[in-house]
Amino acid sequence: MSTLTFFVLFIPVLTLVLLVVNQLLAVNKPYSEKVSPYECGFTPLGDARQKFSVQFYLVAILFIVFDLEVLFLFPFAVSLYEVSSMGFWIVIIFLIILTIGFVYEWSKGALKFTKDPREA
Repeated sequence: MSTLTFFVLFIPVLTLVLLVVNQLLAVNKPYSEKVSPYECGFTPLGDARQKFSVQFYLVAILFIVFDLEVLFLFPFAVSLYEVSSMGFWIVIIFLIILTIGFVYEWSKGALKFTKDPREA
């Protein structure tokens, strides 16, 4: 019997055994605050499906873009002594392009959540 076949058969059996043991041995004493929507004891203040401003989604997308910058810079930082000067300048060009993009989004007001009272 190969290892893969063993795991394909063993994992579902183990899962079922653990679920049955949990149902038989676990203590289940629910009370009103435990089964409430929030375990903190506070009643909900509003609907969970309220509308969010598009600004939150825009900032989330921009965060992902600039977070991926770190992902691309990590391999360069690890192999810094092994890359040539051309590799160094490629990373510098990459950072310049990202900086231009950041300045552009800042100038368009993509990071502003509130209106400036002087612009009213």
